Amino acid sequence: MNELRHQIETEPRSRPSGLQVAYVTIDESSEGQRIDNFLLKAAKGVPKSHIYRVLRSGEVRVNKGRVDATYRLQMGDVVRIPPMRVAEKAPESNFVPAGEFPVLFEDTHLLIIDKPAGVAVHGGSGVAFGVIEQLRRARPDAKFLELVHRLDRETSGVLMLAKKRSALVNLHEQIRGNAMDKRYFACVAGEFQNARQHVKLPLYKYTTADGERRVRVQADGLASHTVFNRVKAFQDYTLLEAELKTGRTHQIRVHLQSSGFPIVGDEKYGDFALNKALSRGGAKPGIKRMFLHAHRLTFIHPNTGEPITVSAPLPAECVDFLQQLTQTGTAP
Repeated sequence: MNELRHQIETEPRSRPSGLQVAYVTIDESSEGQRIDNFLLKAAKGVPKSHIYRVLRSGEVRVNKGRVDATYRLQMGDVVRIPPMRVAEKAPESNFVPAGEFPVLFEDTHLLIIDKPAGVAVHGGSGVAFGVIEQLRRARPDAKFLELVHRLDRETSGVLMLAKKRSALVNLHEQIRGNAMDKRYFACVAGEFQNARQHVKLPLYKYTTADGERRVRVQADGLASHTVFNRVKAFQDYTLLEAELKTGRTHQIRVHLQSSGFPIVGDEKYGDFALNKALSRGGAKPGIKRMFLHAHRLTFIHPNTGEPITVSAPLPAECVDFLQQLTQTGTAP
């Protein structure tokens, strides 16, 4: 892939006759990928409209035959790619540092880490870089490394990445089929009465006037389902375990807010006055982050077929907050 991108990007621009056809043999890093997505990634800077134009015209060939944009590449396929000019690259203004994170599980197919709070999973929306960019910089020899799922920037815990495309495709199928069990710990303001409660509220994504992405409960939103289990009750607070039955953006946070139990430290959907009081130095109880932690992930290994459960311990600041609540007293 990198060799192909280098060839496309360094072809002479002043002499069209100097441009050459590229032939690429598909290996395991691209197996199972759609041909249009493969070309978009290989030829960054080429307009998307041009990619689809050369596909429709038959200039792109697989094993000497025409294919449409939905064709999925197979191991050993030979792809003919016509000459394509890319736009001139703007100089990079932000250096991405190499970054490693605590590893919870790793083999030839998967990498599962314990993501700290405050770190985005990927760059964008005002964030120069995230976990995926730092890991790729730290592992330059990795042929393939992609996020299987995402966590909010302020959420800590289990984050899974695929080291093979076949693993990524399999795990995405598990997610779509609700075969992956994701569990989170959340500490909320208020005394949660039910030992187990299903929340089914439709969620609608929107953008505020200043460009911020938000989510709210709305009748025409996407169907969303979370199950909350009460773990421990304190005076004025409750520690919950959340089971995700669907995986919508900010689902746990908005479901709890709409149920009257905002997550401690949640700056988007929380109790802002309470958060301010909790974040003040010296206040008891006190915490300076959102108390939402992806603590356990259970799935079927994409290669062996064996069930795997990976857990991430509660961060020290969350443990400390619970200890402070214990000293305050449990709910009657």
